[in-house]
Amino acid sequence: MRRTQLLAGSALLLIAAPVSAETLKDALLKAYNTNPTLTAERANVRAIDENVPIARADGRPALNLTGGYSEALLQGPGTNSINSPDRRTNADTQLTVPIFTGGAVRNSIRAAETRVDAGRFGLRGAESDLFTAVVGAYMDVIRDEAIVGLNTQNVRVLDVNLQASNDRFQVGDLTRTDVAQSQARLALARAQLQTAQARLISSRENYIRLVGDEPGVLDTPPPVPGTPAGVDQAVEVALQDNPSLLAAQRSRDATAFDINVARASRSPRVGVVLGAGYFNYLGSLGAGSGVDVGSQSGTTGTAGLSLTLPLFQGGRPAAQIRQAQARRSQSIEQVTEAERAVVANTRAAYAVWKSSEQVIASAETAVSANRLSLEGVRAENSVGNRTILDILNAEQELLNSQVTLVTARRDSYVARFALQAAMGRAEADDLGLEGGALYNPVTNYDRVKNRWSDRGRDVDPQPVATRTNESKPQGSEVTRPLDPILDTPVDRDAVNAPSKRP
Repeated sequence: MRRTQLLAGSALLLIAAPVSAETLKDALLKAYNTNPTLTAERANVRAIDENVPIARADGRPALNLTGGYSEALLQGPGTNSINSPDRRTNADTQLTVPIFTGGAVRNSIRAAETRVDAGRFGLRGAESDLFTAVVGAYMDVIRDEAIVGLNTQNVRVLDVNLQASNDRFQVGDLTRTDVAQSQARLALARAQLQTAQARLISSRENYIRLVGDEPGVLDTPPPVPGTPAGVDQAVEVALQDNPSLLAAQRSRDATAFDINVARASRSPRVGVVLGAGYFNYLGSLGAGSGVDVGSQSGTTGTAGLSLTLPLFQGGRPAAQIRQAQARRSQSIEQVTEAERAVVANTRAAYAVWKSSEQVIASAETAVSANRLSLEGVRAENSVGNRTILDILNAEQELLNSQVTLVTARRDSYVARFALQAAMGRAEADDLGLEGGALYNPVTNYDRVKNRWSDRGRDVDPQPVATRTNESKPQGSEVTRPLDPILDTPVDRDAVNAPSKRP
């Protein structure tokens, strides 16, 4: 009877995954389209793009229109209306065309363009970091579901053990100590199950935070492609292709142009100035003087060159140059910092991957051995050679090895993907995401880089990322079947058999 109940309970863990199970690629695509960290980084890159037309504007013609109206409220003695008319209105237009700026405009443009490159590399790094986090969250849910399933299975086994121990105690085959040991171990197993369930709920909520949707039933992830020949090759590739390192390098390069911009503030500036004006005294010129002053209005036109030669600016240019040099020094150190991080992350991911692969092999062996050991301990208990505590310990050792196997599989996959990310091979283009055109930052740059209009604007910003406030609270139900090596039902009939003590 109890065996039938136990096997039926174990069968509840083997829920067949529906055809509509969500794949890892589905999760990555959802995150790619709706994650706020990534959509915000795209907006940041678009803002960086605008620095190029802003820099170019300093080298383009500037046209200004000024106008005014004045009326004399008080005229002193001897004031002549010919020299000081009572009313005046004027409008003046001036066109200034920069000819020479000491290299300030040219270097500002090159600095802005270099930072555009850095922004694009930063966006690639944000994609890579997000995908690594999504893979981790995806595998966390799979791992924690399996651990909940294993702990549920363990609770059911220990519950049957306790019932059997009580029955054997009633017939005098076991002592009160045996029953207490079974009770204690069952209580501990239930506590471990509750902890595992809480961890599963936390993993599912984290999945929603990153992906924007509930995990549902997750499919087994595909193998991670690409295998470096060794850790040295992985580091070599990472130093060439890691997007975060490339972003830091381009930001460093931009600071060299910033220094030239600061130096240009000490250089002369030359420009062509064209002006046109209109004035009108509104009949007040010569009023009351009896003198015919002719026309009360007129137009003017001017053309010339403007020269600005800085002689003394209170130390501002020197301070700006020193500041730009310090910023460059900072960016140089930041490149070294980024390089260190890339080397460390690559080596660490490689080590975790290789170690996890070895742990998987050892854990698989341990699970098989512990399963046989448990069967042997139960058989030996039936003839009086093993105690109830031996059975409980064997059950726990089997559970521990199974959890170790599940955890190692998760760690291996995540480390393998993190290694690819460190090598610059875990971006949207590398993953073959399907679901429409991928975001291309060059499109916006080409759209704005040569714009001249002062009246251009984009539509008002609207939310792109999806909110998760209406997602339902996650539970700890198991939706995936246990791997056959993890689902290890054992014949429990021996539990009820009286020991054959001499």
